[in-house]
Amino acid sequence: MEKTFAELGLKAEILERLNEIGYEKPTPVQGQAIPYILDSDKDLIALAHTGTGKTAAFGLPILNKVDVNVKTPQALILSPTRELCLQIAKDLESYSAKMRGLRVTSVYGGANISTQIRELRNGTHIVVATPGRILDLLNRGKVDFTQIKILVLDEADEMLNMGFKDDLDSILASIPEGKRTCLFSATMPEEIRRIGKNYMVDPETIRASNINKPTGNIKHQYYLVRASDRYAALKRTIDSNPGLYGIVFCRTKRGTQEVADWLVKDKYRAEALHGDLSQAQRDYVMHKFRQGALSLLVATDVAARGIDVNSLTHVFHFDLPDEGETYRHRSGRTGRAGKEGISISLITPSEHRKLKKIERSLGARMERMEVPTGEEVCQNQLLALVDRVQNAEVDTNLIQEFWPILKERLETMDFEDVIQRFFSLEFQSYLREYKDAPDIRTAKSYGEGRESSYGDSRSRITQSRDQQTLEINIGRRDKITVPKLLEIINKTVGRGHIPIGAIDLLRNQSRFQVPNKYADLILRSFKGAEHHGRSISVTIAENNGRSTQQRRYRDNRRKTERYRK
Repeated sequence: MEKTFAELGLKAEILERLNEIGYEKPTPVQGQAIPYILDSDKDLIALAHTGTGKTAAFGLPILNKVDVNVKTPQALILSPTRELCLQIAKDLESYSAKMRGLRVTSVYGGANISTQIRELRNGTHIVVATPGRILDLLNRGKVDFTQIKILVLDEADEMLNMGFKDDLDSILASIPEGKRTCLFSATMPEEIRRIGKNYMVDPETIRASNINKPTGNIKHQYYLVRASDRYAALKRTIDSNPGLYGIVFCRTKRGTQEVADWLVKDKYRAEALHGDLSQAQRDYVMHKFRQGALSLLVATDVAARGIDVNSLTHVFHFDLPDEGETYRHRSGRTGRAGKEGISISLITPSEHRKLKKIERSLGARMERMEVPTGEEVCQNQLLALVDRVQNAEVDTNLIQEFWPILKERLETMDFEDVIQRFFSLEFQSYLREYKDAPDIRTAKSYGEGRESSYGDSRSRITQSRDQQTLEINIGRRDKITVPKLLEIINKTVGRGHIPIGAIDLLRNQSRFQVPNKYADLILRSFKGAEHHGRSISVTIAENNGRSTQQRRYRDNRRKTERYRK
């Protein structure tokens, strides 16, 4: 039978606060770590994934053991990023709200170090820090760790992945002997074992019972799409889920900013979060996201560390990660606090092998879903609008004042006509955008691992009745990549995002396919266009519909015939 928090030996004021914030039963890692840290003096290695309640697992027993009358640091908690550092400090302050006089101080790079030194000098009980900043303070002699009783390394594997190995060695060597070390990690790489061997004394290892199982509250799904349709698939999914609140994960800082820019241009409440932002910018973005002023956060894996928002509905993997652990960390941002969440991967046919690897790590199969059609998007938005109308609170006093005017203006219209006009006004943007929208679902034949586009000069452009093949006079020699070409096309056309099909990047020019209805628009938009001061133009491809291999074979044959003559 599972124990309650009251049975784990925590103080009354902590239990009172946990009851206030709705904590009922400990998670597996909390149920094992809390009594161990409270009752034992031995070191601890705890293996648990993101979203399993690790902060409370080490934070609650630390708060329970702190002597508030001793105003020097008694616990040091190291975390890999500023966001996670701030989140841990915020959680500890919440858990200790009933403990009068207890102080938690966070120190991290990107903030004024003089302010942090002053806060430490004024007295604190728990320090939450990033490795680089705390090492700087140690070297300056500005922090007193002589009373440290416990050192926690949170997400230790991530700190090592981010290159903090030398910093951790220096910090661990600087902390006085006699303290106990608790290491929390999602994985157990060799470097974690080395830390346990060199800096810990006979550590106990615990594993959360669900360490290798997917979170039951999360649905794992994927869309199989062409790379050039990734954004369109993301956009349709967002539009098909009114009220969506989520994170879009990208591999690089540049990709993160590009996707965020696309979303903002398409009128979504979105912002980017990556390492190139200043600390003030990151704090501002996170504040807006937590307050609900943003519905979408586009982030890199490192920047997203420490994001702890319990009401996220979706996580998107715009770029599929290489490792299952990264996928698990990302997905763990949703499905929290007993709520359900959805984790959606946008994969291309050539990524099937990587998908299978992640499924093995996850211990479960992902469900293949079809990208919503334009009709499905419109239907979902329409039903959401109906729900809003049905659930709207009516201020009869306010309406009564204007009712005679409304009645007079509308008396010549019947009920059905009023409803149709009302919904047309509210719904016209979706109707315009998705009327006759092309189907971007990848054909089953692509499931065999054959890719038709995205950075592959071997991609095949084949004849299609509903597609037009266009040619642009820039190519690989101009350092053009598929994402760059898509950016140039959409920026020049200036009308949302054009659904581009197969792409061929050649040395001096490039070919791409578009639905017939967009061809004239693109041709007109590129008249007089420039790129970095160079004139660029788009024309209908001379051999519209022939594959690249066919054209190369033809060209090589002509060269051979001329040589023979």
